[in-house]
Amino acid sequence: MKLFFSLFTILLLSACQSTSFQTANFPEETIFNQERSELEEQDDEEGLTNLVENESSQATEELSKKHYDNLWLKLAEGFDFEVPDNSRIAIQRDYYLRHPKYLKQVSKRAEPFLWLIVEQIEANNLPFELALLPIVESTFDPYAYSYAGASGLWQFMPISGARFGLRQDWWYDGRRDVYASTRGALRYMQILHRYLGNDWLYAFAAYNSGEGRVERAIAKNRKAGMPVDYWNLDLPKETEKYVPKFLALVDILRNHEKYDIDLPFIPNKQALTYVDIGSQIDLSYAAELAELSLAEVQLLNPAFNHWATSPDGPHKLLLPSVVAKSFSNKLAKVDKNKRIRWDRYRVKSGDSLSMIAQRNNTTTSVLKQINDLNSSFIKIGQPLLIPIASASQQQYLSLQAKRLQDQESTQQLTKKKVTHKVIEGDTLWDISRRYKVTSQQIAKWNGLKVKQTLRLGQTLKIWKAPSTNTFAGTKKIIRHVTYHVRTGDSLGGIANKFNVKTADLVRWNNIKNSRMIKPGQKIKVYVDVKKSDS
Repeated sequence: MKLFFSLFTILLLSACQSTSFQTANFPEETIFNQERSELEEQDDEEGLTNLVENESSQATEELSKKHYDNLWLKLAEGFDFEVPDNSRIAIQRDYYLRHPKYLKQVSKRAEPFLWLIVEQIEANNLPFELALLPIVESTFDPYAYSYAGASGLWQFMPISGARFGLRQDWWYDGRRDVYASTRGALRYMQILHRYLGNDWLYAFAAYNSGEGRVERAIAKNRKAGMPVDYWNLDLPKETEKYVPKFLALVDILRNHEKYDIDLPFIPNKQALTYVDIGSQIDLSYAAELAELSLAEVQLLNPAFNHWATSPDGPHKLLLPSVVAKSFSNKLAKVDKNKRIRWDRYRVKSGDSLSMIAQRNNTTTSVLKQINDLNSSFIKIGQPLLIPIASASQQQYLSLQAKRLQDQESTQQLTKKKVTHKVIEGDTLWDISRRYKVTSQQIAKWNGLKVKQTLRLGQTLKIWKAPSTNTFAGTKKIIRHVTYHVRTGDSLGGIANKFNVKTADLVRWNNIKNSRMIKPGQKIKVYVDVKKSDS
């Protein structure tokens, strides 16, 4: 029987816990800047420049001459990394093979973006294996979010994203811009590869834990007269599993026939096109012009945090190639001032510019720019021009409803039925948080009403998925992260870090005294990805 190999949930968790860009403090900042400057000087709009020495095998070069209908097959036959036969890789490979249908699910999520990523990899003569990094990092979820604040397919931290030109503001988060973040991630991998002696396993380990840690581990082994290859380095446990997970995927894809696996199908052709829009546009209006749903436009352009593109750019939208030309022709006939709906508002007593901005889902800087204000000072009766979303806020959140449905379908593949015996003080809300499901789901599974009182000793059926970073009981783009309290932390400070309310932290964690938290304590946080770091 053919298998679709799977590990949706464990990789989703590992993507959340990954330290990818979390500890990447370059020990030699001047070297980093020099390497980045060389890359940027030779970069162009068509893709990253080939600055890595020509290390591709002859087989890889021949791939460019051979046509593949299936992009996954092209990658599988183009992999060039040697995969050692050791227990660390075997453990990861065996786990994948015990969980069928994984590739099918990841492939569905990767389908809109994989061709664009492979195109950039080929343009730089980089190993095809790099296309698998978003699987390990984020399971190809552009909204993936880690406990430390890493975001996007490639899990950039805010500071690392800024280093690679990924702007992050109220309107836009470049870490979730698939094209821009891919360019940044490939730049970073090129730098790591060159900086760490042209060793790709060092580079992958450094991507996860920081090149400083890898350098120290190499120096430690060298001083002790021990081997300095990746497999003998003393690295964090997560990093010691990170590279084997990656190489296990390489092995399974490359030897899919040996492992009796059907490769999912992604057409090996360009399906998406970047369209220059020239100015800010309401995403709902863009969807109308493209004859797409708002959800489809949002899925392809996850970097935009709110109802419109950023007034500061990038003024581009990623759209299906089949509608790109028609969209451009229609857009060209629309005056730039009509791409956003405007409303006139007269300042009332008690108003402030920030309050008006918040009510209208915009920013004070936008209001100041539109109304030619030099400061935030406004007076009663003053008229203001305000950009207004053309669709309801519920419509702008419609993508998440679909994404949650897809994720729930995926999680059902690995869900296990468990029973919970009600104890004193239990409520459906408490139980739902414990098992990371919703109160409504538990009620449905057990024929209960959501507000129904539970009986002591009552047995409840629960379909529990392996740990995941997705909290499915919300209409926003939410990720569940676990924060470990550090010395000097306060609940207020933690709340500010994740842009949530202190009261919510107290409620989520059943904290009796908000002043009594201690180092090492685990705090559950439900983070709205689009509000974090903005």
